[in-house]
Amino acid sequence: MEPAARFEGRAVIVTGAASGIGRATAARFAREGAAVTVADIDEAGAARTVEEIGSAGGTARLQITDVTDEEAVRRMVEETLVAFGRIDVLHNNAAAIQLNFEDQDVVSGDLATWERVLSVNFRGVLLGCRCVLPEMVARGGGAIVNTASAAAFYGESRLAAYAASKAAVVSLTKSIATAYGDRNVRCNAVAPGIVVEPGLQEQIGGPNGPHLQKLTAAHVLDRVGAPEEVAAAVAFLASDDGGFVTGEILRVDGGFTAHGPTFTTTHLERLRDGGGG
Repeated sequence: MEPAARFEGRAVIVTGAASGIGRATAARFAREGAAVTVADIDEAGAARTVEEIGSAGGTARLQITDVTDEEAVRRMVEETLVAFGRIDVLHNNAAAIQLNFEDQDVVSGDLATWERVLSVNFRGVLLGCRCVLPEMVARGGGAIVNTASAAAFYGESRLAAYAASKAAVVSLTKSIATAYGDRNVRCNAVAPGIVVEPGLQEQIGGPNGPHLQKLTAAHVLDRVGAPEEVAAAVAFLASDDGGFVTGEILRVDGGFTAHGPTFTTTHLERLRDGGGG
């Protein structure tokens, strides 16, 4: 079913919108009637998102933005106001996922990697909120949805910087919700599990390949997530349907954080044997 026009007449900013969850979320907002600023440091990818939205009959504009640069983020907000006259929703989604392969434990991990991951994943969210909140308050309200991660709620032997940055996003989300609720600004976050676009699934061996089976085994549901599923959760939290929800971290993780450690091993064995559940 086509979604309702919950965002008709509203303006939305999505950062990290050149691909993945950001692209899916920008498209979802546009399909529901929003005018969307597609913000990313990847100009070519962001341009594709804008083109896809336009081809589907939506309204979108391109904004090249380095979310670690306060002036660039401030310009993103100001130019969105010039283009659309308002900002109703900010989805802070940009993340330095390209550094995940370099992200190790706290001793062996390179400090430059830590600084870059924290700068994009946390500082970028902080700057987005700092720059948009005065406008939302002046207009009488708004909604912020941050992209955290299931990784904020568990430990691993690597990805320490990524997990720490997403845990910081969780805390910041609650702080903003608490500080600005009386001014009608809601702040929530989604915490995705492992989300893999269909094209990438094929590149890494398909849904039945050994790599994706390992990823699938960590989820109670017998699959990894799709960007569009996270986009649907973001749209709910940003819409009037989620109007009494703030300070919430919605885990869109297929049960990734719902189970004990033995589940993954036994689940993987069942998947390899051709079973499920």
